[in-house]
Amino acid sequence: MRATSMENISQVGLLILLIYGLLLAFSVNIGALAIECLASDHEALLDFKNGFKDPQKRLSSWRNTNCCHWHGIYCNNITGAVVAIDLHNLSGVLRPSLMKLKSLSHLDLSFNTFSGIPIPKFFGSLVDLQYLNLSNAGFAGVIPPHLGNLSRLQSLDLNSFSLQVENLQWVPGLVSLKHLAMDGVNLSMVEGTDLVSSLNQLPFLMELHLSSCMLFGYISSPPSLNFTSLSVIDLSSNSFVSMIPDWLVNISTLQHIDISNSGLYGKLPLGLRYLPKLQSLNLRDNNNLTANCCQLFMGGWERIQVLDLGGNMLNGRLPSSFGNLTHLTYLDLSYNTIVGVIPSSIGQLCNLNMLDLSENNLTGTLPEFLQGIDNCPSRKSLPNLTYFIMSYNQLYGKIPDWLVQLENLAGIGLAYNLLEGPIPVSLGSLQNIVTLELEGNKLNGTLPVSLGQLSKLSRLDVSSNQLTGMVTEDHFSKLSKLTNLLMSYNSFTLNVSDNWIPPFQAYVLHMGSCTLGPTFPPWLKSQSIVTNLDFSNASIVGFIPNWFWDISSQLTNLNMSHNELRGWLPNPIPIAISSVYALDLSFNLLDGPLPVIAPGFDLLDLSHNFFSGEIPFNISQHMHYVQFLYLSHNQLHGEIPSSLGEMSYVIVIDLSGNNLTGRVPLSLSNCTFLEVLDLGNNNLFGSILGSLGQLKLLKSLHLNDNHFSGDLQPSLRNLSILETMDLGNNRLSGVIPTWFGKDFPFLRILILRSNAFSGELSLEFSKMGSLQVLDLARNDFSGHIPPSLGDLKAIGQVQKENRYLLYGKYEGHYYEESLEIYTKDQMLRYTKTLSLVTCIDLSDNNLSGNIPNEITKLFGLVVLNLSRNHITGQIAETMSNLLQLSSLDLSNNQLSGTIPSSLSSLSFLGFLDLSNNNLMGVIPYTGHMTTFDAIAFTGNPGLCGPPLPVKCLGDDDKKQSNNDTSEEGLFDNWFYLSLGLGFATGILVPYFILIMKSSWGDVYFAFVDQVIHKLLKFTGRSKEEDSS
Repeated sequence: MRATSMENISQVGLLILLIYGLLLAFSVNIGALAIECLASDHEALLDFKNGFKDPQKRLSSWRNTNCCHWHGIYCNNITGAVVAIDLHNLSGVLRPSLMKLKSLSHLDLSFNTFSGIPIPKFFGSLVDLQYLNLSNAGFAGVIPPHLGNLSRLQSLDLNSFSLQVENLQWVPGLVSLKHLAMDGVNLSMVEGTDLVSSLNQLPFLMELHLSSCMLFGYISSPPSLNFTSLSVIDLSSNSFVSMIPDWLVNISTLQHIDISNSGLYGKLPLGLRYLPKLQSLNLRDNNNLTANCCQLFMGGWERIQVLDLGGNMLNGRLPSSFGNLTHLTYLDLSYNTIVGVIPSSIGQLCNLNMLDLSENNLTGTLPEFLQGIDNCPSRKSLPNLTYFIMSYNQLYGKIPDWLVQLENLAGIGLAYNLLEGPIPVSLGSLQNIVTLELEGNKLNGTLPVSLGQLSKLSRLDVSSNQLTGMVTEDHFSKLSKLTNLLMSYNSFTLNVSDNWIPPFQAYVLHMGSCTLGPTFPPWLKSQSIVTNLDFSNASIVGFIPNWFWDISSQLTNLNMSHNELRGWLPNPIPIAISSVYALDLSFNLLDGPLPVIAPGFDLLDLSHNFFSGEIPFNISQHMHYVQFLYLSHNQLHGEIPSSLGEMSYVIVIDLSGNNLTGRVPLSLSNCTFLEVLDLGNNNLFGSILGSLGQLKLLKSLHLNDNHFSGDLQPSLRNLSILETMDLGNNRLSGVIPTWFGKDFPFLRILILRSNAFSGELSLEFSKMGSLQVLDLARNDFSGHIPPSLGDLKAIGQVQKENRYLLYGKYEGHYYEESLEIYTKDQMLRYTKTLSLVTCIDLSDNNLSGNIPNEITKLFGLVVLNLSRNHITGQIAETMSNLLQLSSLDLSNNQLSGTIPSSLSSLSFLGFLDLSNNNLMGVIPYTGHMTTFDAIAFTGNPGLCGPPLPVKCLGDDDKKQSNNDTSEEGLFDNWFYLSLGLGFATGILVPYFILIMKSSWGDVYFAFVDQVIHKLLKFTGRSKEEDSS
């Protein structure tokens, strides 16, 4: 739709020239019935005809008759000379006899099939030509520079993707040219400087069309501007690396500009808004054009109708002055970084039919566009608006009911915002709606039955919300044109009769996470054109019916994962679904042998079922083009077939969790596009192949829980972009090579636990700047813990951004990294939050020496396990620097000294084990430390105090002293309290009597003062005696 306006504009200009040419031809052909064509022209045309192949007999009129009456021929009504030729849908060759037509001024051979022949050079001799159209006629090769001889030519159309030019030095010869169209012509040999300098010598040029011409480089500015008559310029879909040229804002005649998708950067010139005749501006998808919206739309744009600045870097807020662009019919500012609220002044744009502000950072609620309503003839807000697209912003609040006032709406896009509340029932009144996209919000309530009245609705997407309730036949009663139904990730329950036949035929049916079962939905049998089907997690139980495999020969994506489907799959799977590109039947109860799969699959996921038997030895013959192969967590046995190495395009291979045996085939090294290889949890043996080092794109390698043995091969260092290496629970041995550090700069997860590695820990580990998980537990490492571990940059930073480790993403399917990490005295599996985990596990080795203070600088460390070694020394006070620590295990070592009281400040610490060491002193049982049981401190004979039952020395005396003090304090408190109450009573009772007679009062209060003074002296002396 975005290109439609510019295409229409271009066609209008071309149509004007065509009409002009044809009127000229007709005007000179009015007397053709009475005028005979020139004999020389007659003979030349017959010879010209002999070059054509005309199986459809389009030239059947070309016989020995008056050539002025022939198909596609136009003559001058006075001289009888042929002045115009307009021929299409022919093939063959072009004979030079055309040069004998001395009066020929109009030649249109567009849309023929000349099968790759070059444009004849003799066309450059047709010097009287004013109109030449050779577009899309099957010509190929280099455009002859001889065309530069056509000095009278006003319109030249060479649109084609089969033509090219070596230079544009011939273009300045076209001094009369007004219209130049070379869309698709390869101009890659032309630099930006030559382009502008050549075009600048065409002073009468009005229209320029050079779209998709492979132009590159910088668009230069000429010393002086000559092509100042330009009204249309189209340089879209090229590869410039340039700012918008200054001269563009100086051509006051410009009406239409399209330089979209062409690599422009820099500031968008504000001068564009002052071009007095500009009606259409398309700078879409340049990605790096910047402008502040407040400045850009503060004024100008007097005649602008079409404005497409989507896919750039516009910023700032949309000003209220936006409402002054009252001629706008098409506005697209999507895919920018615009902030703030949507101005209500947009309601003044009475002519607007397309509004797209999607993919920005807009906030607030949807405003009611009532401002300026009096200026619209219909006195309605946005009366012509057809498409209202606000998806992928941060809009909140409810979907407003006033949308129903926009009665011409055909498309509503509010997807992926923060909208909440119910879907308005009133939306069912928008009878022109074709597309309704509300997915990815927080909408709740039920699906309005009124939506079933939208008879023109083609696409309904309410997926990924919080909608609930029953969906019945009434919801679809009039949706006969529905082709895309997306309802996944809600809590709908489909309640229809067994014999229900939907009124629609859908291409896309996404009903994942809706309750469709328990039986297989029989109504699906009526859907004969479905191409994309998602019935995942739909509570379907039982066998797949036979008729299902015949529902569509067009099926390309099938997802029925996370159900309780059972039984065998047909083998081979019927040819009716040979067009399927993605098949996901994972997490079901399917069993039997793996079926033979039809060729053409991109993705096959049969993981987490009960398939048994061997992987077919010739699997690559059926799946040569597969990119994602998931067969994990089944009951497959036997060896991995070597034919897997013939899958040239495979990106992910996951065979984990089976009973596969044997060695890893050498042929896997041929899978050069492989990013993920997961063979974990099998019974594979042998050495880890050095040939795996040829997999230069590998990012995730899982060979854990097998029986691999031997050393690590040096060729593995070639896996330079590896992010995950899990070789745990094997029989590998030897030392860790020194190249491990410097050759794996992107490694985030390294698991070598439960092997037989030995030697000292490499100092090179510190060079793994991306490392977040280092698990070397249960080996035979010795020596000291290297202080250089404190230089691990990724662990030294708090991981705040949760970036899922996903590989090989394919239309919603991907390999999701998942690991088991020993933490809190148990193995925990991390998937969604794996990128937030940082861990160092060196437990169960033979390490000795102190815990390096440098480790306490790893401020992002979450799990630290140094247990079951021979570590000595004290626990440093600086251990409290590890504020993110959730698990700390230092048990079964030889640590001494006291437990730092600062550990009580580790508020995230959920697991602590300091048992079986030589720690001593009082346990600092305060703050967060009070959450740990005695088991965390047992086995340290010198420790005392809670939560251990062992009392510290002096605890009994201190307790008795505290009790005595408490009893004495209690007596003193009661004594002074009773004394005070008695004293207050003795004073206050007579007080009210004595105040009535002042003389008695004076004597009485003097006596009270003396008593108080003596009491204070007595109590002070008694306290001094107690303290002594």
